[in-house]
Amino acid sequence: MLRALARPRALAFGCIAILVAAGWIYLGLMLAGAQGNGLVGALCRPLYGGEAVSPAALALTVAMWCAMALAMMLPTAGAMIMTYADLAETAAAKGEPAVSPLVLTAGYVAVWLAAAFGLAALQAALVGFGLIDAPMAAASPLFAGALFLLAGAYQFSALKHACVTQCQRPFPFFFANWTADPRGVFRLGLRQGLYCLGCCWAMMLLMFAIGVMNVVWMALLGAIMATEKVATTTRFSRALGALFCLIALALIISAVVAHWPAKLT
Repeated sequence: MLRALARPRALAFGCIAILVAAGWIYLGLMLAGAQGNGLVGALCRPLYGGEAVSPAALALTVAMWCAMALAMMLPTAGAMIMTYADLAETAAAKGEPAVSPLVLTAGYVAVWLAAAFGLAALQAALVGFGLIDAPMAAASPLFAGALFLLAGAYQFSALKHACVTQCQRPFPFFFANWTADPRGVFRLGLRQGLYCLGCCWAMMLLMFAIGVMNVVWMALLGAIMATEKVATTTRFSRALGALFCLIALALIISAVVAHWPAKLT
């Protein structure tokens, strides 16, 4: 046990790197398949507008969101996982019992994989109502504006601030809840995953506004969420909220103007 924990930090870093790479590789293959034709395209294409919601398409959509969770969200938890790994490495060096950071990571990932099922179900509903179409296509300006307004307003909520504060300060959390029980460490990973979900769910919904499989926006939103978690205050969160609300206002105004009745001549 202690031999396996001799270098928890290296183990945690390797785990994060492998899982994130796996997520991006799968998304790349799925995107290539979705844009192609023939058998490969049919097997790799998640559900989107204009197609029947079949069990196979829904399963691929769940797989897509699982990959997105690994690619986008796991890097944002890097500081938290490495903080635990540092504490575990210190404990192991003293000959004290410690649990592998892989157990903590498993608990965190489990929350986002469960969230992937909910996001896939939401995507199926939005496809059914005709609110989203091709996976790389942005939603209508009005619907996109509504999603940006939701994300912007949530940035100012008490729940957002409570969750992001927990994400920003993993050391006091682990210091107060330290345990050498694997089940206890898995539960700590679950709790951190729930804090992360509470912090970032609204921004994940923005993928419906800007294109579910838009890899540029995946990377940008992932970087934004990672930056938010390493900030020391909630100022960055509030600034994001203001920015999202401005984007929402611009999108809604453009939608209204585009459908404004032509003047009589």
